[in-house]
Amino acid sequence: MARAFASRIISWQRRHGRHGLPWQSTRDPYRVWLSEIMLQQTQVATVLPYYLRFVTSFPDVLSLARAPIDTVLAHWSGLGYYRRAHHLHRTAQTLVARHGGRFPHDTATLATLPGIGRSTAAAIAVFAFGAREAILDGNVKRVLARHRGVDGWPGAPKVEARLWDIAYKLRPARDIEAYTQGLMDLGSIVCTRAQPRCDACPVAADCIALSTSRVSSLPSPRPKKTLPQRALRVLLIERRGEFLVERRPLLGVWGGLWSLPECTTGENAATAVRARFGAQIELRESLLPIVHRFTHFALTIHPQRLAVRRWPLRAETSGIRWLAPSDVDAIALPAPIGKLLRSLVA
Repeated sequence: MARAFASRIISWQRRHGRHGLPWQSTRDPYRVWLSEIMLQQTQVATVLPYYLRFVTSFPDVLSLARAPIDTVLAHWSGLGYYRRAHHLHRTAQTLVARHGGRFPHDTATLATLPGIGRSTAAAIAVFAFGAREAILDGNVKRVLARHRGVDGWPGAPKVEARLWDIAYKLRPARDIEAYTQGLMDLGSIVCTRAQPRCDACPVAADCIALSTSRVSSLPSPRPKKTLPQRALRVLLIERRGEFLVERRPLLGVWGGLWSLPECTTGENAATAVRARFGAQIELRESLLPIVHRFTHFALTIHPQRLAVRRWPLRAETSGIRWLAPSDVDAIALPAPIGKLLRSLVA
């Protein structure tokens, strides 16, 4: 069964899988690693321009390790899940400091690096070093859960453990790269979450989910939870055509990015600015709220425009800067904040 399953996946990948992606033409572990991190929870079409821009500016581990984090975040801006960019930077610095700028070949050591979990470490080992490893990303979980009829949410420890066991048993003795790529491609192109194309699936003949009419119910969805709602007011403090932005703390939402100052929705915006900066502010119009959804909560952003009448020199610190409209795309801003500022200068 294992050999038959793997051989069908390999044959399908060679005929129908994705080929010609920029990270597929190399065994450079740096580029393989970069692509795997960018592809976490992000579609290939979205990743492509970011990947190409990133490798142009940071062609190797050393150049990434030496780059200021601001520059790295600016290249990542808009791709989301910014902790990945911080992990990339930290991993590059760790590789230079502890491994001579080279990637370890063994999966266990790779998995200890920031942002590289078990499945990502295995993917790097497969595509860069030809290691006979098993991966279990979201697409592969879906393929295996359906094909082997595994009930339960794949994020549950017992279910995930069972899927890992299946993944290891199904590994082929040869052509591990084509097999691994094939599994990922199959989950992305054919065995999709909605409207799967079972008629085009190379392993449909013995798919338990298909034979038992459970394709639409496997894998089981994440147990539903009410998405918490949060709200904040962002302050568009304008002076001579420039907007005040400040660097956010490294930990937390939008860690390390530049963003607009904030206050609670219950605070008076002008009073909050005077208390914090000692500035004289003229309150202007409130703009329409913006709803931005994160994985674990939904955030309603209430933008408030303010104009500076007097700005004290003591308020000029290293954690803030005045952003000209022409520089909105040059620094790392959260996606909704960047979109808001662009709308004001369009």
